[in-house]
Amino acid sequence: MKIIGIDPGLIQTGFGIINVSNNQTTLIDYGIIKPQAKDTLANRLLTIFNDVCEIISNYNPQIFAIEEVFYGKNVKSAMRLGQARGASMVAAASKNIPIYEYSPRKVKQSITGNGNAHKTQVQFMVKAKLQMDHNPEPIDASDALAIALCHDHQFRMADL
Repeated sequence: MKIIGIDPGLIQTGFGIINVSNNQTTLIDYGIIKPQAKDTLANRLLTIFNDVCEIISNYNPQIFAIEEVFYGKNVKSAMRLGQARGASMVAAASKNIPIYEYSPRKVKQSITGNGNAHKTQVQFMVKAKLQMDHNPEPIDASDALAIALCHDHQFRMADL
């Protein structure tokens, strides 16, 4: 089963793809989608949508996992993040892929055992769990892999 994880953002959206087979989890690919900073909001969202569609077409994941919006003090930032999430989710929906959403706290808890873990701790555990030679960079791609791994963990826990 291939799982794509998405860490949404208007400046850059991280993606990570893993494969789970016979209780083994392997890395397939990861990276970022980086819309042009000078583009309009609508064109940035279109870039995210088109690139997520292309990644889905290239890798054919069966599951789409995405981070929920974190509601901080900045409402405008939360709304913009929600728009990037929406563009990514519509891409998955257009390909009929089931969508699962996880809070940042749930992802951190699932990957490190600590819901308040720092991003570098999550990155270290992603590297360890996927037996990578180096930390996945940039951090948005690492977070996307963590989201995919979180779904795998939740899926396995549901089977117990």
